[in-house]
Amino acid sequence: MKFDFADLLSLYIRSHGGSGKGGGGGGGGADGGAAEAADGADGGVMGGGGGGGGGGGGPELGDDDFSLLNGRTHALLCSIGFLILLPLGVLIARYTRTWNRYWFWNHAFIQLVISGPLIFTGWAIGFQLARSLEFPVNSLDTHQKIGIILLTLYVTQLALGVFVHLAKFPRTFPGGLRRAPHNYLHVLLGLAILALAAYQVHYGLWIEWEFASGGLFPVPNMAKHAWLALIIVFWVLYALGLIFLVKQFRQEKQFKQQPVGISSPNGKS
Repeated sequence: MKFDFADLLSLYIRSHGGSGKGGGGGGGGADGGAAEAADGADGGVMGGGGGGGGGGGGPELGDDDFSLLNGRTHALLCSIGFLILLPLGVLIARYTRTWNRYWFWNHAFIQLVISGPLIFTGWAIGFQLARSLEFPVNSLDTHQKIGIILLTLYVTQLALGVFVHLAKFPRTFPGGLRRAPHNYLHVLLGLAILALAAYQVHYGLWIEWEFASGGLFPVPNMAKHAWLALIIVFWVLYALGLIFLVKQFRQEKQFKQQPVGISSPNGKS
């Protein structure tokens, strides 16, 4: 019989206190479990965002290798990293590159120095959760597969960003391109990562945690509303920021007409 991660997690939760704290009498145990679930719901707006273990609260699991607290931590860190910090870094680049010569360093600081530790730590916690359940590596579920893809794309994007900034290419390119092809790739890959991250968090909130907990600890509606709000706010702000492309293209056109070695308004030479 084949179990996926959600099946194993559901069985684990049910066998470690599904009836309430301490296995007390019928009414008392139910009240204890409900109180803990309520505490968990209040504790994490973004809990469950990363999916694999986040979401509502639940019974205390003591010093067991796996705990719902670790699952919520994994979800919270990944959600903050992918849904708040990375989009913030993108918006800083979109809105400030035409007037702030240090826009790149501000952008890079958020995408790597601030976001990186949260994303890598959250991913590592999720990896340990899967290992604690002795989940077979060759039978990853959808959420885990997307998590691996997201981390790989994130690291690739960081490397590509450094390359775009440091590599020097001719100022003109065939086909009427305003800049090197890898510049366009960097932008498109960044937006693709944010779109995939939005789906990943949605999968965790609506599917993974519900399936994993057997419906015992529903994700608070506040968390789902927060997910929707973050997605809408980012894409609306990004779309509005495209108005700066007119000024950006004008600056780049003027820069190409200047002698080589003169710094551009965008902080590059």
